[in-house]
Formats: sequence, C-alpha cells, structure tokens
Amino acid sequence: MTDKNEIISKLNTYITTELLKRPDKTIGADEALISGGLIDSFSLVDLALFVEQSWGARIDDTELNAQTFDTLGQLAELIAARAS
Repeated sequence: MTDKNEIISKLNTYITTELLKRPDKTIGADEALISGGLIDSFSLVDLALFVEQSWGARIDDTELNAQTFDTLGQLAELIAARAS
C-alpha cells in the first residue's frame, strides 16, 4: 500500500517546483488546486501525466476536474487506490 503522506509530499514538491516554479511554497492537503486558481488546465494535464508516470495510476480524462482532482488529499486517495 502506498502511504498517502508520502504521495502528498511528492505531489507538493512536483507542483511547487515544476508547475508553479515556487519551490518555497507549501500546499496544504486540503488546499484547492483548481478551484483555488493554483493550477490551470494545462498544468492539470502535466500533473495527471506525472501521476501516471510516478505511480502507474491511470487517470481518465473525465477525472481531470475539481470534483476528483482539486486537493492533494483527493489526489492521494485516488493514487493510493489505483497505484500499481
């Protein structure tokens, strides 16, 4: 089983360094990524690819929305359930 805290930490690092270009920023597990305006639709696709490459967790295009993908906590749950 994949540890959700480790997933959140790795996602936080990727988003802040690669997508936001702000490695000094920390994103809380419940902080809104999409609806809060932190990441846009282009970044969302990059994030989905990162998830698939890092954990082997397939993300369907219909899941790239604020209902399933808006917080690191939601994303970690999804990854933990699907990680290969």
